[in-house]
Amino acid sequence: MLEEMEIGWDSILMNSSDTGYPMSNHTVDYSFDRQRVQRIVAVVVPLFFGMIGILGFVGNCLVVIVVAANPGMRSTTNILIINLAVADLLFVIFCIPFTATDFVLPFWPFGNVWCKIVQYLIIVTAYASVYTLVLMSLDRYLAVVHPVTSMSWRTENRTILAICTAWAIIFAISTPALVIHGEDMNVSSSQNLTACRILPDYDWPFFQISFFLTSYLLPLMLICFFYIYMLVRLWRRSRVSAESRRGRRRVTRLVFVVVGVFAFCWCPIQVILVTKSLDLYPLTTSTIMVQITSHILAYMNSCINPILYAFLSDSFRKAFRKIIYCTPRPDQNRQLGPLTRTTRASSTGDIL
Repeated sequence: MLEEMEIGWDSILMNSSDTGYPMSNHTVDYSFDRQRVQRIVAVVVPLFFGMIGILGFVGNCLVVIVVAANPGMRSTTNILIINLAVADLLFVIFCIPFTATDFVLPFWPFGNVWCKIVQYLIIVTAYASVYTLVLMSLDRYLAVVHPVTSMSWRTENRTILAICTAWAIIFAISTPALVIHGEDMNVSSSQNLTACRILPDYDWPFFQISFFLTSYLLPLMLICFFYIYMLVRLWRRSRVSAESRRGRRRVTRLVFVVVGVFAFCWCPIQVILVTKSLDLYPLTTSTIMVQITSHILAYMNSCINPILYAFLSDSFRKAFRKIIYCTPRPDQNRQLGPLTRTTRASSTGDIL
């Protein structure tokens, strides 16, 4: 997906660009401590990537199980949340282990075919995550701005159809990644080591800038449009019941926070990768540490969403407890309430 997510620490420390072409002189700093960086990477990457991988896998599995096991929670918003959890799960499975290995080892050990497949799946899951957030924002927009007319649109079947269509489009438009990525010789190494990255024959800046625009800037602009218009309409209404208004606020707050966390987590690495593709990112000990930290921050997004649901959604929090304790306690039964009431409320988008 992202050029620096595709290569290990040895490639990051090369005194040439990751496409194999010499970097401009102003971007190279020969004073960085290579051994120190190597020691830090050897400790930090397995530790943090391991924790993120475990938390992301367990947390997103719980989200899928919670909604699947509670028919009353199957609203359009929660179906989209399941899709987001699945995308995060795939990202955790196909990105974190291979990126962590690539960071620690000075070469790509998995071969050319798996290099292409991994990068393709990373791009697919990244697109799937962010455009699921766009669909969630659109769902909130329709629920608040067109609460009556959108009831015929915001059905479970149409939501599933929208998700399947989005995945099909993403699989199709991501196919160039299979061509432009591959196992390539590390030109800075005297040991004939290889790296998994965009091949020198292809335009890295064009790919990286296009990816930044389509996977980050454009979807966030769409999300902001939906939210700004929705919030204006929401606060202008005066004839909505207090309970309905509170429900919409809760759901809107949850989706807004999930989107905000995504934007915050992915912004640093997106900016770094664009500047690196343009040979504008200096190679120093500090900037390498910033880059590794940015990777960790971006990957944390795949495990933080279940935590947000637990803190911001009463129904998710209660359902999480039910799964953890296996059987609900008496007070939890009273809190969860009748499924029929939950289903009616969910159909209007008032609760999760």
